[in-house]
Amino acid sequence: MEHEDQDYRMSFTLGGLMVNESVEVARLHAVHQGWKETMAQALTQGVTALPKAVSRRRSLREIIARLATLSDQELAFVAAEAERSEQQMWLWLANCRAYRFVAEFATDVLQERFLARRFDLPPESFDLFFEEKAEWHRKLATISASTRRKLRQVLFRIMREAGVISHANAIQHANLSPRLEDMIRTRKPTELVFFPGFAHAGR
Repeated sequence: MEHEDQDYRMSFTLGGLMVNESVEVARLHAVHQGWKETMAQALTQGVTALPKAVSRRRSLREIIARLATLSDQELAFVAAEAERSEQQMWLWLANCRAYRFVAEFATDVLQERFLARRFDLPPESFDLFFEEKAEWHRKLATISASTRRKLRQVLFRIMREAGVISHANAIQHANLSPRLEDMIRTRKPTELVFFPGFAHAGR
């Protein structure tokens, strides 16, 4: 049984994977070190193109919440070394680390369907998963139908932009480069489960 004190942050409704913005924030952080200073510089430099200041600040808060889950080595890799596909994969991992709901969806829905060779991912799969979780967590149960639809829309967008599902909502084998896979295995190999096709110790 799951416990009520294991909370869900459901604040991923802004934007999508936000690759360009996240990479720029990671680069700013490499210079300014502290996240508070990084936020101030990102606001000054207009890292996000959102028209309203409050939206820009909220968007940057979510980007920083995701990037803050990465180690210094991982941040440096994203900022300076990673190719585009590797940046996408790291940011998908950062989303899984930052949002428990995303991590569990990746494990219990994406990975399980992939292993069962059920590669289609209908929108209903999100709804069924959400309802199962809402039975045990009051916070999820109080989320409105409109917000739930927004969460589903944004999560599917994040997954498409990360490349773990196609534009036609088909689950795809994750495009992990050898060096990226090695970095994950070195720090926490169990996190490979977030990537379709990497559920076990071996490929």
